[in-house]
Amino acid sequence: MEKIEPGKYVEMVYDLYSVEPQGETLVHQVDADDPEKIIFGITPGVIKPLEKAIEGLQAGEKFNIVVSASDGFGMHNPEDVARLEKEIFEIDGKFDTERIVPGAYIPMITADGFQISGKVVEVTDKEVVMDFNHPMAGKTTRFSGTIKTVRDATDEELHPAKGGCCGGCSHDNGSSCGEGGCCGSEGGCCH
Repeated sequence: MEKIEPGKYVEMVYDLYSVEPQGETLVHQVDADDPEKIIFGITPGVIKPLEKAIEGLQAGEKFNIVVSASDGFGMHNPEDVARLEKEIFEIDGKFDTERIVPGAYIPMITADGFQISGKVVEVTDKEVVMDFNHPMAGKTTRFSGTIKTVRDATDEELHPAKGGCCGGCSHDNGSSCGEGGCCGSEGGCCH
């Protein structure tokens, strides 16, 4: 059986928990029918403690790791909270009251053309307060799962520009991990 090492294609399924003093809360589950897919050591944004925990594992082996906020999704950064003019959220000159509500995650485009998701924190008469921190920022997390597949990565997987699909999380709803990123993917399709 092959072991996880740099350059290997890996599929894994896991549950992601938020760890609090009063207990744990399940925040995301990776379905066995849609496993997390990475190229070990190459896919950007994989949380380092998770990467270290799965290195050397084989298909069928389990992992369970607790990751501090600073080593995982990072600490909450007040600079990533923005006050935006309400006009930005207008459709045909009318404010979108159905989608722009506190708690909603909204996909937006940065000035550089990158897509990011933000959480609506507050809607005032003139502004919408958006939090662009990762939803798991500032939280200790626990990953508990199983390695499903370990094999050599194909050329297409190693070079996605040639038509491959690997190189990030397999979830692209703008809000994975219950409204955040997964497998530590701090960018890419996962958040």
